[in-house]
Amino acid sequence: MAIPFGATWGTLIERCEKLPEEATLITPLASKRFQITDVREQRLIIEDVDSGDSQPLQREQFEALAEHTREAIDGYELSRLPTQAEPYAAVLALHPRYVLDERENTLTELDEADESAVLDDAPHLSMTASADDQQDSERKEPEIDVYSDMLLLIDALEREDMSALDSVETPVLVNLYTLLSDVQRNANDLRQDVSDVLLERVGHDRPVHGQYGSVQRTTRRNRSLKDDEAVLEAFDGTGIDREQLVGVDRSNVEEALDVVSVPESAVYDVSESEYVRKAEVDDERKETRLQGLKDRLAVSDDPEADVLRQEIERLEHEIEELTEFSPASSFDEQAERG
Repeated sequence: MAIPFGATWGTLIERCEKLPEEATLITPLASKRFQITDVREQRLIIEDVDSGDSQPLQREQFEALAEHTREAIDGYELSRLPTQAEPYAAVLALHPRYVLDERENTLTELDEADESAVLDDAPHLSMTASADDQQDSERKEPEIDVYSDMLLLIDALEREDMSALDSVETPVLVNLYTLLSDVQRNANDLRQDVSDVLLERVGHDRPVHGQYGSVQRTTRRNRSLKDDEAVLEAFDGTGIDREQLVGVDRSNVEEALDVVSVPESAVYDVSESEYVRKAEVDDERKETRLQGLKDRLAVSDDPEADVLRQEIERLEHEIEELTEFSPASSFDEQAERG
């Protein structure tokens, strides 16, 4: 027997009223942060943490979402919600009968209320997210090479006028190119690792949204010719001249060029393009620069410098001396373990 929504609404209001003042909820797909600022008989008032915009959440809309969730066999798919309606799902999940699965992106109604559910452990609810500095202090330094290179790149970018590259000195450009190359390489490796995990979670034709964008699983169709005999046999009897299907084999051309005096330009379109590539990386200099950043931040009273100082301290948490840290060797060790 379905529970009247009046009872569900009463429990939900009680849960909202008991939330700590600093509690911040996070929408399941767009990852927008908001707080409940007022609880009324027929609606809730929420405020976007980043923009400060207020929005009422009406009781009848909660009832409609609850009805859709009850009718869904394997949970209500959150991708069906308009972006502006996502807060309804995040708030309804505060009720002990509703579970928000952020991996499957579904909202499910339980047969029995889970009174043992602890709000502090809810993935869409943060008790400390209302203060940005508190969020920063709780972040952990990732043990990946791209992180240290990005710190150095950010410092270099802050020192130069990127809108006038022609006026930047050559050694500075070399430093920028080296750091950009390192960040790109390591970011691509990390991007591939993230992609591999996402492939297990994202379905076809079903976009999954995040705060900064969305992803969707797609299929790439690749084709390569079978051997000549199979191709010729497939077209046999179709009226297609066999000579039309026999192309020039590149390997045969290479062998012929080795034994006859035919210029390369006669059989190939040859063009040249110039580019720069990273020849080497001065890891010791990069490490020394990181140490310099740390020393400079240590004597700064700027609150933003304090945040960055904490980031760098976490970066060196398991390292006794910075000069022993080698981004390149760390990358090679990760590759061997992979």
